[in-house]
Amino acid sequence: DGTHFRHIFNWLRDATVPLLEERCKYSELLREAEYFQLVGLTEEIHAFLNKEEDDQIAKLDADFTRRDIINFILSNATMKFRGFNLSGLDLSKLDLTKIDFSYACLRNVCFSGANLRDASFVDAKLRFTKIKSACLVNCSFLRAILYNAHLYDADLTNANFEAASLECAALKNLKATNTANFTDAYLISSGVQDVNLQHLVGAKLGVVTACGNGFICKKPDEIR
Repeated sequence: DGTHFRHIFNWLRDATVPLLEERCKYSELLREAEYFQLVGLTEEIHAFLNKEEDDQIAKLDADFTRRDIINFILSNATMKFRGFNLSGLDLSKLDLTKIDFSYACLRNVCFSGANLRDASFVDAKLRFTKIKSACLVNCSFLRAILYNAHLYDADLTNANFEAASLECAALKNLKATNTANFTDAYLISSGVQDVNLQHLVGAKLGVVTACGNGFICKKPDEIR
């Protein structure tokens, strides 16, 4: 991809990670580096993005802590986080079934390994969220913003992503995508790996370009 390969050449010359205007461009460059097995560049991009995320999380002001959430679970209280700010929390491996996260701000939240069956994320903001090996059965992400989110090895049985924005997101090895609803979901600038393209019927994919075991959805003006 000529759009990013000049950055790869520059890195090969002076071993410096380029300064890009948009964060999603780093995700695209990272996919190119992984495809060409440039381990050094891959590690440096990860380190750069992790530092940036840490800096962002430090500035976030969540309404609750992980301990608060665990105490709610242990008390068997009805949990509704509709409209709350939970940004930056580590909610990995928790049982969060049937919880209402609608309209919540969930930036940089880690849901990896969590049970989110029947949870609602309608109109929620999940930028940079990590959702790895999580149960998303019957989850609704209607109109949710998942910009630059990571969805790996998750169970999407009957999940609803209608009109959700997955711009610059990374989708890998997702299960039961044939039962999920991606109608009008925006996947342009996202990277998709080990996912059947036919299961994304109705999604806005832009121009699909093969890359490794998957494909990258690009804007038409990015194709050279």
